[in-house]
Amino acid sequence: MSEDEYARRGIDLDKPNAARVYDYILGGQLNYAVDRMFAEQVLAAQPNARERARLNRQWLRRAIRFGMAQGIRQFLDIGSGMPTVGHVHEVAQAVDPTARVVYVDNEPVAVAHSEIVLDDNENAAMVHADAEFPDDVLEHDTTEMMLDLDQPVMVVMALFVHFIPDERDPARLVAAYRDALAPGSYLALSSATYEQQSDGTARAVAMYQKSANPVTPRSADELRALVDGFEIVDPGIVFIPEWRPDNPADVPANPADCGGLALVARKN
Repeated sequence: MSEDEYARRGIDLDKPNAARVYDYILGGQLNYAVDRMFAEQVLAAQPNARERARLNRQWLRRAIRFGMAQGIRQFLDIGSGMPTVGHVHEVAQAVDPTARVVYVDNEPVAVAHSEIVLDDNENAAMVHADAEFPDDVLEHDTTEMMLDLDQPVMVVMALFVHFIPDERDPARLVAAYRDALAPGSYLALSSATYEQQSDGTARAVAMYQKSANPVTPRSADELRALVDGFEIVDPGIVFIPEWRPDNPADVPANPADCGGLALVARKN
């Protein structure tokens, strides 16, 4: 692909992109040299970054299965990133093939590959939009076609809000999605945290400050404030592998090593 084509598609190769870096860390191939170089620097500072990514993906799958068990059949995945094995539609549609999933991302590579993966799936679609502008997401033709917002929806924000710094008011953002949801809807959210973290986490966060997607880790109290208006379900805000593990043996000896917190909350 020529430099002009990269520019036409809005792909910035001057800085690493979080979605493509995450893809590389998960073992994917939808990334570029700038992303791989940055990811290797992150791995040098935080050697368990791949394990952290794996634990977050496992939590996401558990959260989706939880939503399905509560009767949710519609999912809106904000900042969905690259299509990988065990993504939201695969987990939900393994339980009910009619479950509907809308993915949202503004990274052109993630969008293009998601569209390819979902091409033959009539119950899952990709929306190319900036999720920081909820109206652009919620009023998008694809969203309106796929989701009935008068019925419960699970909104997924997996490792998303930590890319929204305080000055851009993440609480307002979460509230905008909350207010659009019907009672009985859910929010599944995970975020990087500084709680009980080593210096390696601080070094990795400092690296992200130089990327296209700086990170703002948050405490449990800060996340609780972000989800005001929702009722947090058991077990509350916990380290990612502690959220309803399939097997107690799946929880590492030091759950804080995952580097992140997770919660699921209900709109009453």
